[in-house]
Amino acid sequence: MRDIANRNLRKSLTIRHMRVIAALAELKIVSRVADELMVTQPAISKQIAELERIVGAPIVTRDRKRLHLTAIGLRLAEHARMVLSQIDRAAFDVEAMSSGVSGAVSVGVVASVGPIILPDALALLKRSAPETSVSLIEGHFVSLYPQLESGVMDLLIARVWQPQELPGIEQSVLFSEPVVVVAGSDHPLAEQDALDWKQAIGWPWILPQANSVARRAFDALFAENGLVTPTNTIASVSLALNLEIMRKMPAIGLFPESIARVHSARRDIVVLPLDTHGLLSEARCFWRRDQTSTNSTLALLLKCLEQTLPAA
Repeated sequence: MRDIANRNLRKSLTIRHMRVIAALAELKIVSRVADELMVTQPAISKQIAELERIVGAPIVTRDRKRLHLTAIGLRLAEHARMVLSQIDRAAFDVEAMSSGVSGAVSVGVVASVGPIILPDALALLKRSAPETSVSLIEGHFVSLYPQLESGVMDLLIARVWQPQELPGIEQSVLFSEPVVVVAGSDHPLAEQDALDWKQAIGWPWILPQANSVARRAFDALFAENGLVTPTNTIASVSLALNLEIMRKMPAIGLFPESIARVHSARRDIVVLPLDTHGLLSEARCFWRRDQTSTNSTLALLLKCLEQTLPAA
């Protein structure tokens, strides 16, 4: 019987079914799913009934207007999202490879964002359009932005603090991820389960450059905690260099959470229990208005970034 059910699932499950179950998992109300997929509510109800017949078990339970997925429904929705993502990626690859893009793009990026998002996006870009040329410039927002304004640079990727509209510039949110406070694995504070900012302020700190947006944000964070910015500091945005500094001396630094997690697992560093209140958590990309219509490589790279965004 199980083999028969498996064969029915493989033979009968359609892309339409997968779009419905994925939308149900996210929206939970039939009318919203119908609006999202631009079909009628009876059509959605029919797809749910077909899915339950194919699976041979309930996939939803009803509570007034809301639908809740059963355990089987949740697992099916998870697989549906993965399949739909692969289909979208395939469509993107075919479109990109057919475009024949072969131009150049210059990208400015801050160190705390580049390793998180650029490797996957660039790999997709080069696989889709091998003849493209990419130039990467690392720095901080204040130093890179004038190059974007003047046209020397095509795209700027940075963490933002107090985001605002910029004249002549388009911008888009890429992802949100906290910045965490870290120290070397042998730091005297490494074993503490509870810690306040006053205990940490007396140690050497590795901070962004004094004239950067990130530095101003952390100055504000120290002030929020009733403290002045430490004077015993090293100004550096190089994550690799900062790791080595923390190995050699009892300094405290700042890392993106995902990168900190990797190095913490290797016992290079520990994440200190200090709350940064989501400071600089949002990363955005910036480009000059109308540039995507004249620079096909920039337009393609923006699509690659969208395709490879970190999972929420």
